[in-house]
Amino acid sequence: MTGHHDYTIGIRWDGDLGTGTSGYRDYSREVTVTASGKHDLEGSADKPFRGDPGRWNPEELLLAALAQCHLLSYLHVAVTLGVVVTGYTDDAVGTMVEDGAGSGAFTEVVLRPRVTVADASMVEAARAGHAKANQLCFIANSVNFPVLHEPTIVVEAP
Repeated sequence: MTGHHDYTIGIRWDGDLGTGTSGYRDYSREVTVTASGKHDLEGSADKPFRGDPGRWNPEELLLAALAQCHLLSYLHVAVTLGVVVTGYTDDAVGTMVEDGAGSGAFTEVVLRPRVTVADASMVEAARAGHAKANQLCFIANSVNFPVLHEPTIVVEAP
């Protein structure tokens, strides 16, 4: 199956403190991300870049998009492999390196999914399914840095 999918969001800068961008310290980095039919998402820059640490920053959102995409791809793969997943968490870590010229880039993301399966006979297939999920993940296929996986597979307690 092939298809073309468009996604639409809105971004609103909420950071004018009265003088706009008259100086580097004269405005807030607060933004609101909107999409039809969804709750607003409060965003900002990361704290080292004068952002509000209580709001989501773009780097966290990229990491969240990769982790969520992998999860959803993995659940699909699990079904095709006959693996019954009964639990899934991830403690993902991304590394971004600044270049000294005011920019930077992610150098890698490591996903650390902890997958619970229904039976011990499913462990090896559950582990192997992460490679196929990575191949299927739309977001992982869209980035120019490695997305690595360090899965832990556990068997559901009887």
